[in-house]
Amino acid sequence: MNRSVATLDVSGTVLDALRIMTTKSVGCLIITDSTKPVGIVTERDVMKVMMQGRDILNNKVAEVMSIPLTAVRPETSVVEALDLMKKKNIRRLPVVSDGELQGIITIHTDLLYWALTATKGDTPATQNVNEISHPQT
Repeated sequence: MNRSVATLDVSGTVLDALRIMTTKSVGCLIITDSTKPVGIVTERDVMKVMMQGRDILNNKVAEVMSIPLTAVRPETSVVEALDLMKKKNIRRLPVVSDGELQGIITIHTDLLYWALTATKGDTPATQNVNEISHPQT
């Protein structure tokens, strides 16, 4: 999992979210309320609303974020995380422990890398999400 997660307080605007996503080259932000993760906003979330013809850039990010936040605990197995992502049709899954954001796993980076190494026998199939590691690019 990636332990460096881009966040934005729930009081921020959609424009603030887009600026952070652009600056950090990420496709999503975890939305927090006093550091507690409460939602997620993705590029897609913003685009869906904008394509409806709504001018939302100065609106609070809470208006476009996905809630409730679907998350897993650090000890969740990778297989369980993959299953949850498939069932919920999501590509990003925050890792939360005791109300604190620990990291995020993504289908395109973390889980794809895990699957490739697991098929080679380099990674145990029972690995937990907090144990996923891959070379940073």
